[in-house]
Amino acid sequence: MTDRINMTHGGGGRAMAELIRDVFHKHLGNAMLGRGDDAGLFAVQKGRMVMSTDGHVISPLFFPGGDIGSLSVHGTVNDLAMMGAKPLYLTAGFIMEEGFPLIDLERIVWSMAQAARAADVQVISGDTKVVERGKGDGVFITTTGVGVIPDGVDISVANVAAGQSIIVSGTMGDHGVAILSKRENLAFETEICSDSAALHGLVADMVAAVPEIAMLRDPTRGGLSATLNEIASATGVGMVLDEGQIPVSPDVAAACELLGLDPLNTANEGKLIAICPRDQADTLIATMRAHPLGQKAAVIGATIADPAHLVQMETTFGGTRIVDWLAGEQLPRIC
Repeated sequence: MTDRINMTHGGGGRAMAELIRDVFHKHLGNAMLGRGDDAGLFAVQKGRMVMSTDGHVISPLFFPGGDIGSLSVHGTVNDLAMMGAKPLYLTAGFIMEEGFPLIDLERIVWSMAQAARAADVQVISGDTKVVERGKGDGVFITTTGVGVIPDGVDISVANVAAGQSIIVSGTMGDHGVAILSKRENLAFETEICSDSAALHGLVADMVAAVPEIAMLRDPTRGGLSATLNEIASATGVGMVLDEGQIPVSPDVAAACELLGLDPLNTANEGKLIAICPRDQADTLIATMRAHPLGQKAAVIGATIADPAHLVQMETTFGGTRIVDWLAGEQLPRIC
């Protein structure tokens, strides 16, 4: 093989076969993928099946705390986990730009494989395409995941009602600030790392402790504010948040203040929002804090009856403000 992707790698011939064998099968190989069929074959497990798909176009491809490979696994695993599902299998589609270094592609595929193994999921089918130089920005990855929801688990936005507690699993804005710092070559006193992580283990513990969880959501693009506004709009409830209870790391807070950003509008890739009955909040918080990915979990507010379904925040200065979602993206190309 050459040291860079070229158009022959997408032509269906020997070069493409060698790329699949020497890069993708080398790192992602398993018995199902190794069959060489046009689709992944797997047994259907007991329970309700759930499927999600996610495209990843992040820039830069490599960032503090991860890269597009691990992110593509975490993003889809987390979408399944937010339904209370156990993730089982992934498929992956790679769109590669002519001229992209093979050493970087292999680094991405290796990272993807490590993330999949850590999450106990297998990539059982995939596809590769090559586009002309200047038309692909390196690599784009689309992953589709399949999982199973155990009987008795019912996590849905339809369960949200007034009088419930709103909980986050940790600090807000880490991923978005990490991407921006790398993209703009910004140097801070300490490196801010992405929070990118697979959350299904945390979710499993949460569901076991509090089966009455109403809904879960991961606040990715648009951050906490966009996600809560989406929930409020879909359910017709209002929300009141306590600014002093929303966890933001000092480094992220300082970076956002310097850059004119709001941590509540900034993306996360390893955090979740949970809405649960108020009398179960303490149990859920204790369970989350016992898990490595939920150690800074906090109750940040409550749902209320509000025909305008507004998200409001009681500020640390004693006032109240509306937490609105942005008209566009504060930081594009962050996932």
